[in-house]
Parts: sequence; structure tokens; C-alpha cells
Amino acid sequence: MLGVYSIVISLYLVAIRIAAFFNKKARLMVEGHKQTFAFLRDKLIPGEKYLWFHAASLGEFEQGRPLMERIREEYPQYKILLTFFSPSGYEVRKNYEGADIICYLPIDTPINAKKFVKKVRPAMAFFIKYEFWQNYIKMLEKYEVPTYSVCSIFRPNQVFFRWYGGQYYKVLTRITQFFVQNERSKELLATLGIHDALVVGDTRFDRVKQISEQAKELPIVEAFKQDTHIFVAGSSWEPDEDLIIPYFNALDNWKLILAPHVVSDSHIKSIISKLNCKAVRYTEATIENVKEARCLIIDCYGLLSSIYRYGDIAYVGGGFGVGIHNLLEAAIYGMPVLFGPNNKRFQEAQDLKACGGGFEVSDMDGFKKRMDRLIEHSEELKASGNAAGTYVNSRIGATDIIMKSIFKD
Repeated sequence: MLGVYSIVISLYLVAIRIAAFFNKKARLMVEGHKQTFAFLRDKLIPGEKYLWFHAASLGEFEQGRPLMERIREEYPQYKILLTFFSPSGYEVRKNYEGADIICYLPIDTPINAKKFVKKVRPAMAFFIKYEFWQNYIKMLEKYEVPTYSVCSIFRPNQVFFRWYGGQYYKVLTRITQFFVQNERSKELLATLGIHDALVVGDTRFDRVKQISEQAKELPIVEAFKQDTHIFVAGSSWEPDEDLIIPYFNALDNWKLILAPHVVSDSHIKSIISKLNCKAVRYTEATIENVKEARCLIIDCYGLLSSIYRYGDIAYVGGGFGVGIHNLLEAAIYGMPVLFGPNNKRFQEAQDLKACGGGFEVSDMDGFKKRMDRLIEHSEELKASGNAAGTYVNSRIGATDIIMKSIFKD
């Protein structure tokens, strides 16, 4: 099966090189992969000990980030090497100050894996969540590098647990220790004879707690809020906005903060055209004119995690598309969180629904019924918010468990 794996990798490599002629993201990836070894030659410091963290993209980066930052703080004798596979991670975080070297990870061929591991000689390696590159992990085992899978989560339908997955699961047997998110993942690994698994939860809870403690004070938002209730719609897409705006247009005594995922001028103008009230863009807002508005549109990036703190109810977008965005950034502030139907792959969405802190809405009627219920029953609004906040706060601490396991001294 390893032969099949290598064939698939080779085909993917050919496909991405062809796509690079037409697609900017593919082109960035191909060029980035080409430059990795020259980049490492210039940046690696002889004699230093490097800990290698690999994240596929931004979501995995956020899970690895609390661990990287704790190691950097408590064990400064180590340098941090952070790799990404795709531009969606690297291009956003290439200037991240929590790592000493940041670069692309070349595609998982035997030649690339051997060259990379021999050049870096990491003291430890950390693969975040779903990252199980066979050739890299095999080479790390060959050079006796302790290799950890952080925040991994397993499901019965994954290839490792299928009748034809006998060869695929061997990559898992090369991992030194799994830090898994739930008991089910540990049980599934045990069916393969893998018992070096510790249930720690998800380090993203530690990260959102850290973010909330560092939240910015935003005078414009405070002036907008005044003494009214606030509905915050974060990372919204057009299908999300088509639910939110008509409902808000008919709602009195509440204000709306809308932070769309796309902040292009044309999209902002489209949003404003659908509103029947005074709306102000954040970049054009003043302490005075924002007080007269009923909708504040966040037409810039980097503020959403701090804006949630001003809300009474939140909606997190993406659930009518590829999947919901970060629910935890809103739930940490102890308010109910609504989201669209594409949430089955997100454990936090299932958990929030189960505890009563989060609610799935699939159409206009469902959105209206849930909002009406929360607004008209203050005790239910409070209870749902408490459930969301308790859910997040009760799951903080995964980073501590991982640190104690790795650094036993």
C-alpha cells in the first residue's frame, strides 16, 4: 500500500504543478516548496536544537500555537521550526514571532523526507491533528526523533480502521505519543494495538482563553453599544447574511455588529443596501456618528475576537458553505452561539448543541424561531450563555497536560 501512497503523492505533485499555471495559490505552493531547502540552509544555526511543528493550515496552527508558545517561554534552549503545507497557512503566518524559522514543507516523497530530516535533525517533531505524512514520519523514526501527534481525533470511517487499511495504519505505529481530543479516539487506536494515547482535549480552548484575556478595548464599539443588546455576526457569508439582515430589519431594541468574512467594498455596499437602518463602517466610524447607527459593519480584519465580548447573542458564519468558523471565540464570553447546518465535522458545535449553549439553524424560519425564543425569554438567554461559557472554560488545560507528559523533568 505504500506503493499506492507514493503513486498518489506523485500524481498530486504533477497535478499541483499543472494547476500552478492557472491558480495563484497553487503557484505559491510550488514556488514555496522549491525554496525550502535553500531557505533552511541559510536559516538553520549549527549546534542549536530545533523542535519541529507542522501544521497543514491556519486551523492546525492555532492548535499548535499554545504549545509552541509555552515551550518558547519555559524551555528557551530550544528553537522552533514551523512548517506549513499550504499558502493559506504560510502566507498568513510567515511572520509569526513565536517561531524561529517558518517555511513550507515539501511534498512527502522519500527523497524530500530524507533530505529534510537529515538537514534539520529535530530534537522532537509535532504533527497537528490530521497530519500523518508516511515518509516524513518513517524518516523521523529512523533517526530516533520523538514524534508526537497533537490534538489528533479519529473516527471509524477513516482509512486506518477500514478492512483495507492494514498498511495505512502502520504510519500511526511510528508515532511516539498521541495526544488525542476524546476517549473515542483513544479506543479506536487501541483496536489497532496502539496504546500510547493520552486524552488531553483540544489546545484551542487554551488559545481562546488567552485571546479573551488579551482582548482589546474598542471605544468605537463601546460607543455603539451604549445600553442596548448586541447581536454579533462574525465571519458571515452571504447565505448567513440573508438570514440575519431580514430578521434584524424587523427587530427593535437590538443593535447589530456584522463582521463579514469578505470585506471588499462591493460586498460591504451590498450589505448596506439590504439594511433598512443607519449603518456605519468601522473604518469610517467616530464616537459621535456611531451612536446614531443601528448596525456597525466591521470592514477590516483583526478585531472580531475582541468584538465578541460586547455581544449578547452571537452567530458564527460558514455553516452554509465549507464549514463554520471559530465558535469558541464567541462562546468564551458566555453567550449563546448560532450557526449553520454544515457543522457535523466540528466537535465543538456538537458539544455546544448538546449542552444548550449553541444552536443549529438551517433556514429563515428556524433562525427566527430560535432568535425569538432567546430574546423573549431572558432566563433562557442567560442559561444558554452560561452553558456556552462553562463548556469552554471547563476544557481549558490541554497544553498543561501535554507539557507535563513531554517534559517530565
